[in-house]
Amino acid sequence: MVVAGYYSYSFYNFANNISHKSDKPQGSGTLIAQNIKDKGEKFTPPKWEGKQRVNILLLGGDSRGMTKNELPRSDSIMLASIDPVTKKAHLFSILRDTYVKIPGEGEDRINTAITSGGPNLAMKTVSDLLGIPIQYYVYTDFKGFIALIDAVGGIDIDVEKDMKYSDSEDDHVYDINLKKGLQHLDGKTALQYVRFRHDALSDFSRTERQRKFLTAVAQKMQATSSLIKLPRILNAIDPYIDTNLSVSDMLKLGTLGYEAKADGIVSSQLPPTDLLIEKNVRGAAVITANKEKLQLYVKDLFAGKAEADSGPTKPSPSPTSKSSVKTTTK
Repeated sequence: MVVAGYYSYSFYNFANNISHKSDKPQGSGTLIAQNIKDKGEKFTPPKWEGKQRVNILLLGGDSRGMTKNELPRSDSIMLASIDPVTKKAHLFSILRDTYVKIPGEGEDRINTAITSGGPNLAMKTVSDLLGIPIQYYVYTDFKGFIALIDAVGGIDIDVEKDMKYSDSEDDHVYDINLKKGLQHLDGKTALQYVRFRHDALSDFSRTERQRKFLTAVAQKMQATSSLIKLPRILNAIDPYIDTNLSVSDMLKLGTLGYEAKADGIVSSQLPPTDLLIEKNVRGAAVITANKEKLQLYVKDLFAGKAEADSGPTKPSPSPTSKSSVKTTTK
């Protein structure tokens, strides 16, 4: 009871800071510029009443080199879903090269939705694709991820293979150089682990690692030792978080997150392997799926009638171009 009360109190202070972030000077954090958010104003997310399933879109951005009011680049897209009745949690990673219809913008890769109309449009796009309401979003970038992992004291993870990649941007600050085996990763090395995709399975293996790692983070966050450090953890990530969660929303979700069993999280790739359709659009390789079948898969997964998919086990073609492949349908 005391632990739960302490947890709620710390979360209240954090939530209050987040909700008043627009009143504070900007520059050190990763707030999405207001002019970008305004583009998605007409796509108002549904309200969560606390009794039905809650869905939160987790957006990881690459804000390196961004100038004021510049559009954020979406580096990863994940969806956390919790049933408040059963306390069952699901964690999905959405392949960023999934080619979808973006409301009011035509067709393009799903990771361009946030750059076209901010987080509201990103939520609406994912909601339309999966056939479920998405009430909230949380956006952070490399610095926010590093701050979180360092604040919780790092994460023990079994690195599946040697991972090496030279990133010339930012004077090689974000180079990747990890060795295979069980390791204790701090913020910087954890970022290397979840970013690496320079192998035969490319983004498929990367998203699987991201789900594996975030599940480990959730498990550690529920440990008593992490709860004791909660004020420091929340203060560390405060400058790097952008979200539409209100104070009351955070308190409800904080309590629910504490009650949900992190070791029972169901993790899956979307679209699942057996629904993947590889397609070439204007010279760029993208991924599509039958929307009706995809929505049925998500529904069955929630009901325990389908098996989670961790991704393909054989190499699949990587996208040939990082550029937009938009086809206007307005």
